[in-house]
Amino acid sequence: MTRLSLIAVALALVAVGCSSSTSPSTTTPTNPTFTASLSPANEVPPVTNNESVVTGNVSITLVTTKDSAGNITTASATFVVNLSNFPAGSAINIAHIHEGASTCACPVVVNTSLTAGEVSIQNGVASFTKSGINVDPAVAQRLLSNPAGFYFNVHSTLNPGGVARGTLQRVA
Repeated sequence: MTRLSLIAVALALVAVGCSSSTSPSTTTPTNPTFTASLSPANEVPPVTNNESVVTGNVSITLVTTKDSAGNITTASATFVVNLSNFPAGSAINIAHIHEGASTCACPVVVNTSLTAGEVSIQNGVASFTKSGINVDPAVAQRLLSNPAGFYFNVHSTLNPGGVARGTLQRVA
């Protein structure tokens, strides 16, 4: 009987040693991040004037709150935009996210609230950050589900239809 008890204790210790108190996480990051390379060639139609050499990128961090069922109830975004190669005299007016194919001039769904004259261009370089921008929860859900269905673009005085655009991709 003692021998059987020792075997039972040994097996119990092995079982405890093999168990894990944590389970693998399958949750998505709470602050997903999206990026896009911005180019005048991506605009519709492509930019062919003096600003056709502009290059840049955007990083967008989305902060969401979800209910117990996992539905997004609130969302906000932070935009970090860096652009270069602007010719002298260029001015940035607005910037935002559009929903739709990269081949269309699709509707704006998230406006950065950037206004004309807010961003200065120094030596051809423009950078700005806009944070705490409200995002409709339904738009946030669609963005999480299909980032390639959205693009970001920046508009200038010379190119009011858009100077540089890029399709969003999720990186985190």
